[in-house]
Amino acid sequence: MLRALVPYAAYSFVSLIGWTSSIRWEGLEHREAAAASGKGFIFTFWHQRQVFFTYTHRGEAAHVLVSRSKDGELIAKTMSLSNIGAVRGSSSKRAAGAARELAEILSRKEAIGITPDGPRGPAREVKAGVLFLAQKTGAPILPISNAVSRRIELRKSWDRFHVPLPFSRAAVVYGEPLTVSSGDDLQEKARVLKERLDAITDEADRLVGRR
Repeated sequence: MLRALVPYAAYSFVSLIGWTSSIRWEGLEHREAAAASGKGFIFTFWHQRQVFFTYTHRGEAAHVLVSRSKDGELIAKTMSLSNIGAVRGSSSKRAAGAARELAEILSRKEAIGITPDGPRGPAREVKAGVLFLAQKTGAPILPISNAVSRRIELRKSWDRFHVPLPFSRAAVVYGEPLTVSSGDDLQEKARVLKERLDAITDEADRLVGRR
């Protein structure tokens, strides 16, 4: 019973964070550019920063890739309360089925979300899955990050996972979209995507006074 209550407690806590924090948005022109592609687009963000997006992107017409672990089940239920869809799968479990489902969502010109370093790391290293999907579908990858001035860092977790706290200064930053064409060097594209994600993550931290 206690485990069943976790998503509701998480939803309520994130709501409190959002209600008591001031949020600054940067790079909205990049989101507009991705949306204008007419192919759907792929939100891409580091696993470490995912919590606050369940507030800032509530009701978003998007589906996020979530692992099939027990923790993933809690995350999916929390997202459901926020009217954000989930596609269950990872590189180790149901990878092909999840990829087909994500491609189908993109074909409907909707958005999806992927943490390219999740669910187990290495932290801030881009795995190939998001690049293959972008190459196959032609959908642009839209880097996004966030930061809050008050947070807890889980130092023993593989990515020093961030738990935001109420009464924060917050920032959400979009980066320049990235396209992956047939014949592109995926290692080079991974390097560029990492560079853009790291840059906007650093910028988000700077905007809230964490750098």
